[in-house]
Amino acid sequence: MNYLAHLLLSGADPDVQVGGLLGDFVKGPLRETYPPAIEFGIQLHRRIDSLTDDQPAFRTAKSRLSPGWRRYAGIVLDIYFDHLLASRWEHLHDQALSDYCAAFYHHLAVRKPLLPAGALRFAEAAPRVAWLESYASTEAVPIMLTRVGQRLRRPVPMGEAWPELEANRKALERDFEELLPVLLEFARRERNRFFNQEL
Repeated sequence: MNYLAHLLLSGADPDVQVGGLLGDFVKGPLRETYPPAIEFGIQLHRRIDSLTDDQPAFRTAKSRLSPGWRRYAGIVLDIYFDHLLASRWEHLHDQALSDYCAAFYHHLAVRKPLLPAGALRFAEAAPRVAWLESYASTEAVPIMLTRVGQRLRRPVPMGEAWPELEANRKALERDFEELLPVLLEFARRERNRFFNQEL
């Protein structure tokens, strides 16, 4: 799962959401550098990634891509699944996607002093370019894929996977719809456990 999915799975607490984002930027053991809810969000992000990789629906989705993309299938699908999530957001959340993202950007700005360099760059760029909201756009996602591919150690023209993703859209939507409820339920249980401990 990518940025938007991790925010949704983080629940309503703004600091857990920040941690959900930081899971892509903070590596290694956690040493109480961050407030407890942010550290929990990072841990939840890592657990969700591990669970996702083990899910039959995610493995099936990866197998739908041609052999040339298999090595990068996890990255490609993380971004594509954020596109599918954004495109049906109104069915999953009471708040409009634009309002949800604006609230998250605001809290992320409040937490800027805590952010590592990569997350700080995201925090500064995301509101300006409507980063999270643009996952709903079929024009923006191929550009995102291309940019991610350019950042790999050996650059890969990942945007070229877009036609194949769209050709398999119906099947990938079924995989996504099978996977998301599993992750939502897992994240709900993990959040309940954390907040009950905090009481």
